[in-house]
Amino acid sequence: MDKLLIFGGRPLKGTVTIGGAKNAALPIMASTLLSSGIHHLKRIPRLRDVFTMAELLKRMGAEITIENDTYKINTKSIFNFEASYDLVRTMRASILVLGPLLARFGKAKVSLPGGCAIGERPVNLHIVGLEKMGAKIDLQEGYIFAKANRLRGTKVYFDIPTVTGTENIMMAASLAKGTTIIENAAKEPEVVDLANYLISMGAKINGAGTSIIEIEGVNELIPPKTYEVIPDRIEAGTFMVIAGASGGDILIKDCRTEFLEAVILKLKDAGVVFRETREGLRVIGPKKPNAVNIKTMPYPGFPTDMQAQFMAMMTIANGTSIIKETIFENRFMHVAELRRMGADISVEGNTATVRGVKQLKGAPVMATDLRASASLVIAGLIAEGKTIIDRIYHLDRGYEELDKKLISLGAKIERLKK
Repeated sequence: MDKLLIFGGRPLKGTVTIGGAKNAALPIMASTLLSSGIHHLKRIPRLRDVFTMAELLKRMGAEITIENDTYKINTKSIFNFEASYDLVRTMRASILVLGPLLARFGKAKVSLPGGCAIGERPVNLHIVGLEKMGAKIDLQEGYIFAKANRLRGTKVYFDIPTVTGTENIMMAASLAKGTTIIENAAKEPEVVDLANYLISMGAKINGAGTSIIEIEGVNELIPPKTYEVIPDRIEAGTFMVIAGASGGDILIKDCRTEFLEAVILKLKDAGVVFRETREGLRVIGPKKPNAVNIKTMPYPGFPTDMQAQFMAMMTIANGTSIIKETIFENRFMHVAELRRMGADISVEGNTATVRGVKQLKGAPVMATDLRASASLVIAGLIAEGKTIIDRIYHLDRGYEELDKKLISLGAKIERLKK
Protein backbone atom coordinates (compact mmCIF):
# COMPACT_ATOMS: atom_id res chain seq x y z
CA MET A 1 0.00 0.00 0.00
CA ASP A 2 1.21 3.49 -0.87
CA LYS A 3 2.09 6.04 1.80
CA LEU A 4 2.37 9.82 1.77
CA LEU A 5 5.45 11.57 3.13
CA ILE A 6 4.73 15.21 4.00
CA PHE A 7 7.17 17.87 5.13
CA GLY A 8 4.99 20.47 6.83
CA GLY A 9 5.09 24.13 7.72
CA ARG A 10 4.65 25.73 4.30
CA PRO A 11 1.84 28.20 3.48
CA LEU A 12 0.26 26.93 0.26
CA LYS A 13 -0.26 29.35 -2.61
CA GLY A 14 -1.43 29.03 -6.20
CA THR A 15 -4.37 27.81 -8.26
CA VAL A 16 -6.27 24.53 -8.11
CA THR A 17 -9.13 23.23 -10.26
CA ILE A 18 -11.87 21.15 -8.66
CA GLY A 19 -12.81 17.88 -10.33
CA GLY A 20 -16.20 16.25 -10.78
CA ALA A 21 -18.19 15.23 -7.73
CA LYS A 22 -17.64 11.58 -6.84
CA ASN A 23 -20.95 11.44 -4.98
CA ALA A 24 -22.78 12.70 -8.07
CA ALA A 25 -20.84 10.64 -10.61
CA LEU A 26 -21.49 7.31 -8.89
CA PRO A 27 -25.34 7.45 -8.82
CA ILE A 28 -25.41 8.91 -12.34
CA MET A 29 -23.26 6.02 -13.57
CA ALA A 30 -25.62 3.58 -11.83
CA SER A 31 -28.62 5.31 -13.43
CA THR A 32 -27.36 4.44 -16.92
CA LEU A 33 -28.76 0.95 -16.22
CA LEU A 34 -32.25 2.45 -16.50
CA SER A 35 -31.89 3.09 -20.23
CA SER A 36 -30.75 1.01 -23.18
CA GLY A 37 -28.36 3.19 -25.12
CA ILE A 38 -25.08 5.09 -25.09
CA HIS A 39 -24.53 7.58 -22.29
CA HIS A 40 -21.90 10.33 -22.54
CA LEU A 41 -20.85 11.62 -19.12
CA LYS A 42 -18.34 14.45 -18.70
CA ARG A 43 -16.24 15.58 -15.73
CA ILE A 44 -16.06 12.10 -14.24
CA PRO A 45 -13.22 12.07 -11.68
CA ARG A 46 -10.40 9.51 -11.89
CA LEU A 47 -11.00 7.89 -8.54
CA ARG A 48 -10.86 4.40 -7.12
CA ASP A 49 -14.61 4.36 -6.35
CA VAL A 50 -15.43 5.46 -9.90
CA PHE A 51 -13.26 2.69 -11.33
CA THR A 52 -15.06 0.23 -9.05
CA MET A 53 -18.46 1.38 -10.33
CA ALA A 54 -17.22 1.13 -13.92
CA GLU A 55 -16.02 -2.42 -13.29
CA LEU A 56 -19.37 -3.30 -11.74
CA LEU A 57 -21.22 -2.02 -14.83
CA LYS A 58 -18.83 -3.88 -17.13
CA ARG A 59 -19.51 -7.16 -15.34
CA MET A 60 -23.20 -6.56 -15.98
CA GLY A 61 -22.55 -6.24 -19.71
CA ALA A 62 -22.01 -2.52 -20.17
CA GLU A 63 -19.33 -1.39 -22.62
CA ILE A 64 -17.29 1.54 -21.31
CA THR A 65 -14.71 3.69 -23.04
CA ILE A 66 -12.85 6.50 -21.27
CA GLU A 67 -11.24 9.57 -22.78
CA ASN A 68 -9.82 12.06 -20.29
CA ASP A 69 -12.75 12.91 -17.99
CA THR A 70 -15.47 11.64 -20.36
CA TYR A 71 -17.10 8.22 -20.02
CA LYS A 72 -19.07 6.58 -22.83
CA ILE A 73 -21.29 3.89 -21.29
CA ASN A 74 -23.23 1.56 -23.57
CA THR A 75 -26.00 -0.27 -21.67
CA LYS A 76 -27.66 -2.03 -24.62
CA SER A 77 -26.41 -5.51 -23.70
CA ILE A 78 -26.90 -5.88 -19.96
CA PHE A 79 -27.12 -9.59 -19.16
CA ASN A 80 -25.94 -9.96 -15.57
CA PHE A 81 -28.03 -8.56 -12.73
CA GLU A 82 -25.66 -9.28 -9.85
CA ALA A 83 -23.42 -6.92 -7.86
CA SER A 84 -21.00 -9.32 -6.22
CA TYR A 85 -19.45 -9.07 -2.78
CA ASP A 86 -15.87 -8.67 -4.02
CA LEU A 87 -16.76 -5.26 -5.50
CA VAL A 88 -19.56 -4.08 -3.24
CA ARG A 89 -17.53 -4.69 -0.07
CA THR A 90 -15.09 -1.93 -1.13
CA MET A 91 -17.71 0.73 -1.92
CA ARG A 92 -21.11 1.36 -0.34
CA ALA A 93 -22.35 3.25 -3.42
CA SER A 94 -22.63 -0.11 -5.22
CA ILE A 95 -26.06 -0.42 -3.56
CA LEU A 96 -27.20 2.23 -6.08
CA VAL A 97 -27.56 -0.38 -8.83
CA LEU A 98 -30.39 -2.08 -6.90
CA GLY A 99 -33.16 0.37 -7.88
CA PRO A 100 -32.21 0.67 -11.57
CA LEU A 101 -31.85 -3.11 -12.08
CA LEU A 102 -35.17 -3.78 -10.40
CA ALA A 103 -36.97 -1.03 -12.34
CA ARG A 104 -35.69 -1.96 -15.79
CA PHE A 105 -35.17 -5.72 -15.59
CA GLY A 106 -37.41 -6.76 -12.71
CA LYS A 107 -34.66 -8.54 -10.79
CA ALA A 108 -31.44 -7.88 -8.93
CA LYS A 109 -28.94 -9.63 -6.68
CA VAL A 110 -26.84 -7.13 -4.76
CA SER A 111 -24.40 -7.83 -1.96
CA LEU A 112 -24.85 -5.96 1.27
CA PRO A 113 -22.36 -3.08 1.08
CA GLY A 114 -19.05 -2.29 2.73
CA GLY A 115 -16.91 0.83 2.39
CA CYS A 116 -15.62 3.20 5.05
CA ALA A 117 -16.06 1.96 8.62
CA ILE A 118 -17.49 5.24 9.90
CA GLY A 119 -20.58 3.86 11.55
CA GLU A 120 -23.74 1.93 10.84
CA ARG A 121 -25.36 2.98 7.57
CA PRO A 122 -28.16 0.44 7.14
CA VAL A 123 -29.78 -0.20 3.77
CA ASN A 124 -33.12 -1.09 5.33
CA LEU A 125 -34.53 2.27 4.21
CA HIS A 126 -33.81 1.33 0.58
CA ILE A 127 -35.40 -2.09 1.04
CA VAL A 128 -38.55 -0.85 2.79
CA GLY A 129 -39.08 1.75 0.08
CA LEU A 130 -38.73 -0.77 -2.75
CA GLU A 131 -41.04 -3.22 -0.97
CA LYS A 132 -43.68 -0.50 -0.75
CA MET A 133 -43.31 -0.15 -4.53
CA GLY A 134 -44.18 -3.84 -4.94
CA ALA A 135 -40.78 -5.54 -4.91
CA LYS A 136 -40.33 -8.92 -3.24
CA ILE A 137 -37.04 -8.88 -1.36
CA ASP A 138 -35.17 -11.61 0.50
CA LEU A 139 -31.89 -11.37 2.39
CA GLN A 140 -29.80 -14.51 2.03
CA GLU A 141 -26.12 -15.17 2.70
CA GLY A 142 -25.21 -11.50 2.67
CA TYR A 143 -27.11 -10.68 -0.54
CA ILE A 144 -30.27 -8.76 -1.36
CA PHE A 145 -32.45 -10.78 -3.77
CA ALA A 146 -35.12 -8.56 -5.34
CA LYS A 147 -37.88 -9.25 -7.89
CA ALA A 148 -40.77 -7.25 -9.32
CA ASN A 149 -42.97 -7.51 -12.42
CA ARG A 150 -43.20 -3.73 -12.58
CA LEU A 151 -42.72 -1.37 -9.69
CA ARG A 152 -45.65 0.87 -8.88
CA GLY A 153 -45.81 4.36 -7.50
CA THR A 154 -46.38 4.89 -3.81
CA LYS A 155 -45.54 7.21 -0.93
CA VAL A 156 -42.18 6.61 0.75
CA TYR A 157 -41.27 8.31 4.02
CA PHE A 158 -37.71 8.22 5.37
CA ASP A 159 -37.31 8.41 9.16
CA ILE A 160 -34.00 10.15 8.52
CA PRO A 161 -32.86 11.79 5.27
CA THR A 162 -30.72 9.29 3.36
CA VAL A 163 -28.82 10.31 0.25
CA THR A 164 -28.38 6.89 -1.34
CA GLY A 165 -31.87 5.85 -0.21
CA THR A 166 -33.41 8.91 -1.86
CA GLU A 167 -31.38 8.24 -5.02
CA ASN A 168 -32.27 4.55 -5.21
CA ILE A 169 -36.01 5.18 -4.81
CA MET A 170 -35.92 8.13 -7.23
CA MET A 171 -34.23 6.00 -9.91
CA ALA A 172 -36.60 3.08 -9.37
CA ALA A 173 -39.64 5.36 -9.45
CA SER A 174 -38.61 6.86 -12.79
CA LEU A 175 -39.75 3.67 -14.56
CA ALA A 176 -42.49 2.67 -12.12
CA LYS A 177 -46.18 2.73 -12.94
CA GLY A 178 -47.82 5.78 -11.43
CA THR A 179 -46.55 8.48 -9.10
CA THR A 180 -44.09 8.11 -6.24
CA ILE A 181 -43.68 10.70 -3.51
CA ILE A 182 -40.57 10.67 -1.32
CA GLU A 183 -41.05 12.50 1.97
CA ASN A 184 -38.14 13.65 4.15
CA ALA A 185 -35.90 13.22 1.12
CA ALA A 186 -32.21 14.15 1.15
CA LYS A 187 -31.58 17.63 -0.27
CA GLU A 188 -27.91 17.32 -1.24
CA PRO A 189 -26.69 18.85 -4.53
CA GLU A 190 -25.65 15.36 -5.66
CA VAL A 191 -29.29 14.23 -5.37
CA VAL A 192 -30.31 17.21 -7.51
CA ASP A 193 -27.62 16.39 -10.08
CA LEU A 194 -28.91 12.83 -10.38
CA ALA A 195 -32.47 14.13 -10.75
CA ASN A 196 -31.31 16.48 -13.51
CA TYR A 197 -29.67 13.60 -15.34
CA LEU A 198 -32.81 11.48 -15.05
CA ILE A 199 -34.87 14.43 -16.31
CA SER A 200 -32.49 14.78 -19.28
CA MET A 201 -33.36 11.14 -20.09
CA GLY A 202 -37.07 11.92 -20.00
CA ALA A 203 -37.95 11.27 -16.35
CA LYS A 204 -40.66 13.40 -14.73
CA ILE A 205 -39.31 14.61 -11.39
CA ASN A 206 -40.30 17.62 -9.29
CA GLY A 207 -38.97 18.85 -5.97
CA ALA A 208 -35.37 17.60 -6.04
CA GLY A 209 -33.42 19.66 -3.53
CA THR A 210 -36.42 19.89 -1.19
CA SER A 211 -37.73 17.47 1.42
CA ILE A 212 -40.53 16.24 -0.87
CA ILE A 213 -39.73 14.76 -4.29
CA GLU A 214 -42.49 13.68 -6.69
CA ILE A 215 -41.71 11.26 -9.52
CA GLU A 216 -44.21 10.31 -12.22
CA GLY A 217 -43.08 7.06 -13.80
CA VAL A 218 -42.55 6.80 -17.56
CA ASN A 219 -42.32 3.77 -19.85
CA GLU A 220 -38.85 4.47 -21.24
CA LEU A 221 -35.79 6.61 -20.65
CA ILE A 222 -33.47 7.72 -23.46
CA PRO A 223 -29.84 8.84 -22.91
CA PRO A 224 -29.15 12.53 -23.64
CA LYS A 225 -26.36 13.59 -25.99
CA THR A 226 -24.03 14.48 -23.14
CA TYR A 227 -24.14 15.43 -19.46
CA GLU A 228 -21.58 17.15 -17.24
CA VAL A 229 -21.34 16.23 -13.57
CA ILE A 230 -21.23 19.04 -10.98
CA PRO A 231 -17.91 19.97 -9.30
CA ASP A 232 -17.04 18.21 -6.04
CA ARG A 233 -18.09 20.44 -3.14
CA ILE A 234 -16.15 18.38 -0.58
CA GLU A 235 -12.92 18.64 -2.56
CA ALA A 236 -13.49 22.40 -2.81
CA GLY A 237 -14.21 22.62 0.92
CA THR A 238 -11.09 20.63 1.70
CA PHE A 239 -8.91 23.11 -0.23
CA MET A 240 -10.63 25.98 1.57
CA VAL A 241 -9.61 24.42 4.89
CA ILE A 242 -6.08 23.79 3.58
CA ALA A 243 -5.77 27.50 2.78
CA GLY A 244 -7.18 28.47 6.15
CA ALA A 245 -5.08 26.05 8.20
CA SER A 246 -1.77 26.73 6.41
CA GLY A 247 -2.10 30.52 6.23
CA GLY A 248 -2.17 30.10 2.48
CA ASP A 249 -3.61 31.94 -0.51
CA ILE A 250 -5.36 29.59 -2.96
CA LEU A 251 -7.44 30.39 -6.03
CA ILE A 252 -10.06 27.64 -6.42
CA LYS A 253 -11.52 27.16 -9.90
CA ASP A 254 -14.82 25.38 -10.65
CA CYS A 255 -16.11 25.96 -7.14
CA ARG A 256 -19.87 26.17 -6.57
CA THR A 257 -20.03 28.34 -3.46
CA GLU A 258 -23.80 27.92 -3.15
CA PHE A 259 -23.16 24.29 -2.19
CA LEU A 260 -20.81 25.27 0.65
CA GLU A 261 -22.53 28.12 2.46
CA ALA A 262 -22.33 26.50 5.92
CA VAL A 263 -18.63 25.68 5.48
CA ILE A 264 -17.79 29.16 4.21
CA LEU A 265 -19.60 30.84 7.10
CA LYS A 266 -17.66 28.78 9.66
CA LEU A 267 -14.36 29.44 7.88
CA LYS A 268 -15.08 33.17 7.89
CA ASP A 269 -15.66 32.93 11.65
CA ALA A 270 -12.25 31.25 11.87
CA GLY A 271 -10.65 34.25 10.15
CA VAL A 272 -10.48 33.00 6.56
CA VAL A 273 -11.02 35.62 3.86
CA PHE A 274 -12.93 34.88 0.63
CA ARG A 275 -12.77 36.95 -2.53
CA GLU A 276 -14.81 36.23 -5.66
CA THR A 277 -12.81 36.83 -8.85
CA ARG A 278 -13.38 36.23 -12.55
CA GLU A 279 -11.00 33.28 -12.42
CA GLY A 280 -12.51 31.63 -9.35
CA LEU A 281 -12.75 31.87 -5.57
CA ARG A 282 -9.67 33.21 -3.77
CA VAL A 283 -9.25 31.83 -0.23
CA ILE A 284 -6.78 33.53 2.12
CA GLY A 285 -5.93 32.00 5.47
CA PRO A 286 -5.08 33.91 8.66
CA LYS A 287 -1.75 33.63 10.49
CA LYS A 288 -3.58 31.50 13.03
CA PRO A 289 -7.26 30.51 12.84
CA ASN A 290 -9.81 31.32 15.54
CA ALA A 291 -11.55 28.48 17.36
CA VAL A 292 -15.06 27.84 16.00
CA ASN A 293 -17.77 25.39 17.08
CA ILE A 294 -19.44 23.18 14.49
CA LYS A 295 -22.29 20.68 14.44
CA THR A 296 -22.71 18.36 11.47
CA MET A 297 -26.18 18.31 9.96
CA PRO A 298 -27.90 17.05 6.81
CA TYR A 299 -27.60 19.45 3.85
CA PRO A 300 -27.74 22.45 3.84
CA GLY A 301 -26.12 22.22 7.28
CA PHE A 302 -22.42 21.68 7.94
CA PRO A 303 -21.51 18.45 6.09
CA THR A 304 -20.23 15.44 8.00
CA ASP A 305 -17.78 14.94 5.12
CA MET A 306 -16.02 18.19 6.19
CA GLN A 307 -15.89 17.51 9.93
CA ALA A 308 -12.50 15.76 10.03
CA GLN A 309 -10.79 18.38 7.87
CA PHE A 310 -12.20 21.21 9.98
CA MET A 311 -11.04 19.47 13.16
CA ALA A 312 -7.48 19.31 11.81
CA MET A 313 -7.53 23.10 11.39
CA MET A 314 -8.97 23.59 14.88
CA THR A 315 -6.04 21.71 16.45
CA ILE A 316 -3.88 24.84 16.02
CA ALA A 317 -6.62 27.45 16.49
CA ASN A 318 -6.67 30.19 19.10
CA GLY A 319 -9.00 28.89 21.81
CA THR A 320 -11.22 25.83 22.23
CA SER A 321 -13.72 24.48 19.70
CA ILE A 322 -16.60 22.06 20.26
CA ILE A 323 -17.34 19.69 17.38
CA LYS A 324 -20.56 17.66 17.43
CA GLU A 325 -21.06 14.78 14.99
CA THR A 326 -24.77 14.02 14.51
CA ILE A 327 -24.73 11.98 11.28
CA PHE A 328 -22.42 8.99 11.91
CA GLU A 329 -21.73 7.53 15.33
CA ASN A 330 -18.18 6.38 14.60
CA ARG A 331 -16.63 9.33 12.78
CA PHE A 332 -13.99 10.41 15.26
CA MET A 333 -11.45 7.73 14.39
CA HIS A 334 -9.01 10.39 13.18
CA VAL A 335 -8.82 11.82 16.71
CA ALA A 336 -6.33 9.21 17.94
CA GLU A 337 -4.05 9.89 14.96
CA LEU A 338 -4.24 13.68 15.43
CA ARG A 339 -3.29 13.17 19.08
CA ARG A 340 -0.16 11.36 17.91
CA MET A 341 0.81 14.64 16.28
CA GLY A 342 0.31 16.63 19.47
CA ALA A 343 -3.34 17.65 19.18
CA ASP A 344 -5.25 18.23 22.41
CA ILE A 345 -8.61 16.57 21.79
CA SER A 346 -11.04 14.87 24.17
CA VAL A 347 -14.12 12.97 23.07
CA GLU A 348 -17.33 12.25 24.96
CA GLY A 349 -20.04 10.52 23.01
CA ASN A 350 -20.66 12.42 19.78
CA THR A 351 -18.80 15.54 20.94
CA ALA A 352 -15.13 16.39 20.55
CA THR A 353 -13.47 19.22 22.46
CA VAL A 354 -10.45 20.58 20.59
CA ARG A 355 -8.06 22.84 22.48
CA GLY A 356 -5.78 24.63 20.07
CA VAL A 357 -2.05 24.04 20.48
CA LYS A 358 0.83 26.18 19.25
CA GLN A 359 2.18 23.61 16.80
CA LEU A 360 1.54 20.05 15.64
CA LYS A 361 4.52 17.73 15.28
CA GLY A 362 5.05 15.36 12.39
CA ALA A 363 4.54 11.65 13.17
CA PRO A 364 3.70 8.34 11.48
CA VAL A 365 -0.11 8.04 11.30
CA MET A 366 -2.68 5.77 9.67
CA ALA A 367 -5.76 6.72 7.67
CA THR A 368 -8.96 4.99 8.79
CA ASP A 369 -11.44 6.32 6.23
CA LEU A 370 -11.70 8.73 3.33
CA ARG A 371 -12.25 12.04 5.12
CA ALA A 372 -10.02 11.05 8.05
CA SER A 373 -7.20 10.64 5.55
CA ALA A 374 -7.81 14.19 4.30
CA SER A 375 -7.64 15.49 7.88
CA LEU A 376 -4.26 13.80 8.36
CA VAL A 377 -2.97 15.38 5.14
CA ILE A 378 -4.02 18.81 6.46
CA ALA A 379 -2.40 18.05 9.81
CA GLY A 380 0.79 16.99 8.04
CA LEU A 381 0.82 20.18 5.98
CA ILE A 382 0.68 22.40 9.07
CA ALA A 383 2.88 20.26 11.35
CA GLU A 384 6.52 20.82 12.12
CA GLY A 385 8.74 18.14 10.60
CA LYS A 386 7.90 14.94 8.75
CA THR A 387 4.58 13.09 8.65
CA ILE A 388 4.05 9.68 7.05
CA ILE A 389 0.45 8.68 6.33
CA ASP A 390 -0.22 4.97 5.81
CA ARG A 391 -3.23 3.35 4.08
CA ILE A 392 -3.81 6.28 1.72
CA TYR A 393 -5.90 4.08 -0.56
CA HIS A 394 -8.74 5.67 1.41
CA LEU A 395 -7.60 9.06 0.11
CA ASP A 396 -7.51 7.82 -3.48
CA ARG A 397 -11.16 6.76 -3.19
CA GLY A 398 -12.33 10.36 -3.01
CA TYR A 399 -9.61 12.81 -4.08
CA GLU A 400 -8.19 12.84 -7.60
CA GLU A 401 -4.40 13.23 -7.45
CA LEU A 402 -4.56 15.27 -4.26
CA ASP A 403 -0.81 14.94 -3.70
CA LYS A 404 -0.04 16.36 -7.16
CA LYS A 405 -2.44 19.27 -6.67
CA LEU A 406 -0.83 20.08 -3.33
CA ILE A 407 2.66 19.92 -4.84
CA SER A 408 1.50 22.48 -7.44
CA LEU A 409 0.59 24.76 -4.51
CA GLY A 410 4.07 24.51 -3.00
CA ALA A 411 3.66 21.55 -0.63
CA LYS A 412 6.57 19.17 -0.16
CA ILE A 413 5.01 15.72 -0.56
CA GLU A 414 6.23 12.37 -1.81
CA ARG A 415 4.16 9.29 -2.60
CA LEU A 416 6.02 6.26 -1.29
CA LYS A 417 5.28 3.18 -3.37
CA LYS A 418 5.33 -0.28 -1.81
